[in-house]
Amino acid sequence: MTRHLQGSLFDQTDQLRLRPLDGIRRTALGLGAWIDVLPGWLCGSDTLFEHLAAEVPWRAERRKMYDQVVDVPRLLAFYGAGDPLPHPLLTEARETLSAHYAEELGEPFTTAGLCFYRDGRDSVAWHGDRIGRGAHEDTMVAILSVGTPRDLLLRPTDGGGTVRRPLGHGDLIVMGGSCQRTWEHSVPKTTHAAGPRVSIQFRPHGVR
Repeated sequence: MTRHLQGSLFDQTDQLRLRPLDGIRRTALGLGAWIDVLPGWLCGSDTLFEHLAAEVPWRAERRKMYDQVVDVPRLLAFYGAGDPLPHPLLTEARETLSAHYAEELGEPFTTAGLCFYRDGRDSVAWHGDRIGRGAHEDTMVAILSVGTPRDLLLRPTDGGGTVRRPLGHGDLIVMGGSCQRTWEHSVPKTTHAAGPRVSIQFRPHGVR
């Protein structure tokens, strides 16, 4: 399952640790939505990537699209509230994020969804997380990315410019406020050389 990863020149360490969240920076997107971004939050992220790529029980899914059933262009895994996460560092990351956003979010992050983008052909189409509580109330989704950077694109649902953030090698992005219902996001396919990437999405209870 493991794909070849071109390691980051800025992350040449086997010591897995989280940097302080003090350096996180917020960008207001409009319509009550915002993103917080912290590049390189995780030190030693290439080590974590290799562990997740090899040890997570990845599954391929097929979904109905129009009049046919197609392969989902990425591999998936999900850990519900109370499920042990596949590496202690992810438990630490979730607890750290829950503490940092405790006052603003008002509840902890409880679940973790993982996506494995094997190469530039894997992707996720434009969508908003509008199933569950995010469809009608403000919430947060925190995404930790390890592996080769891929662009995360965001755009307002009623039209407007696109925001682009390359994420990988331990980068953190938190989508908050009304982002899940007033903005869409995607990871587009790319014809450029793209190595493998794993994203870990931490969500509160009932947010999908």
